[in-house]
Amino acid sequence: MTAIAPTVASTGPGPTRHDLVIIGAGVVGLASAYAAARRGCSVLLVDRNAGPALGTSFANGAQLSYAYTDAMAGPATWRQLPEMAFGRNGPFRTRWSVDPDFLRWGLAFLRQANAASLHSNTLATLELALESRAAMQALLQRHPIDFHHLVSGKLHLYPTAEGVQGAAAMIALKRPYGVQQRLVDAAEARSIEPALSGASWLAGGVYSPDEEAGDPHRFSESLLDILRQQYGVQASFNFDTQSLRRQNGQWQLQARDGRQLQAARVLVCGGIDSAELLRPTGMRVPVMAIKGYSFTAPCGANAPRVSITDTKRKLVFCRLGEHIRVAGLADLNDWNPTPEPARLAQLVAMARASLPEAADYDHIQSSWAGLRPVTPWSSPIIRNLGDGLGCNIGHGMLGWTLAMGSGERAVSQLLDTL
Repeated sequence: MTAIAPTVASTGPGPTRHDLVIIGAGVVGLASAYAAARRGCSVLLVDRNAGPALGTSFANGAQLSYAYTDAMAGPATWRQLPEMAFGRNGPFRTRWSVDPDFLRWGLAFLRQANAASLHSNTLATLELALESRAAMQALLQRHPIDFHHLVSGKLHLYPTAEGVQGAAAMIALKRPYGVQQRLVDAAEARSIEPALSGASWLAGGVYSPDEEAGDPHRFSESLLDILRQQYGVQASFNFDTQSLRRQNGQWQLQARDGRQLQAARVLVCGGIDSAELLRPTGMRVPVMAIKGYSFTAPCGANAPRVSITDTKRKLVFCRLGEHIRVAGLADLNDWNPTPEPARLAQLVAMARASLPEAADYDHIQSSWAGLRPVTPWSSPIIRNLGDGLGCNIGHGMLGWTLAMGSGERAVSQLLDTL
């Protein structure tokens, strides 16, 4: 396909036309731009931030969890519900509201809390994750990118033998799809990752040897450079989209500062902000904000090389070069991305208790909070909405993992209709 010459963003009062505008320049938006540009489209990325991947993609857990795609809701949800709903000092908190969208989302989430839905939702996400891994491999073969990418493997750790055995059913569910996972006892887990030698709370876990890791922000910056230099993709930052409407056979975008754009096709990849943006078009998307936290610190005296998920404290450790990224906490229905100092301090305390020598906790270099857009069924909404409008949103905690596959799916759906 012959590429369409890109145009520049408008600085005047009138709209500028584009073949495809992608709203959101996080990992999902950038992956979608790559999928579209490779197919010969001229692409304009717009984002309200000053650069790429400065929102939820900036400092997430960094794990590429292609094998661990287990849905949030399942039979265990009912047992955990009191802590999820009313706990104040645990990893999971809920901000209660009488807002109808919050109540609808909560009821829809509880409807997924059964074994059949857990299995089907997990496999739906797994299918997309495997597509995403293949798409990432293809990208890196064509465009080698330095983002501390490593096939590090992953240990999902449990404090009780019952927890370890409870994971067996999910391993069996995914095995027919080629997923490599196995149960390990505490001794084998420590053999795989010697940094666990001091984790006295450990009973065993699940080992996924093919899992990967990498810095999503570093990846995003490099991918944007490639898109600009080799594919003619343009980006307009500090473009805070206020409205999206259909007029005269085109999509009209207007920023809060008055700038306007016009496009035949628009793909919304704006994370948690997408629901409000799409509502005037008649599209209601069930996504809920779950605020998460992270910090990045130099490696400690006994830093893990394998990615670690501590199920007791609901946090992850991920090696990024000579640094450790620790991420965790889940504050449901908290729409304020500003980090709470007390919550960050809690995350650091939990990490110290889990792996006291994993990081240099006294010299934390950066901390972060982000709003993860979660659907009740834990899989993203990738949909052609008609008239050249599509959405690629709701990836929850797996946006980094699912980005490349989601971009391929979303662009394929949108372009095949026009």
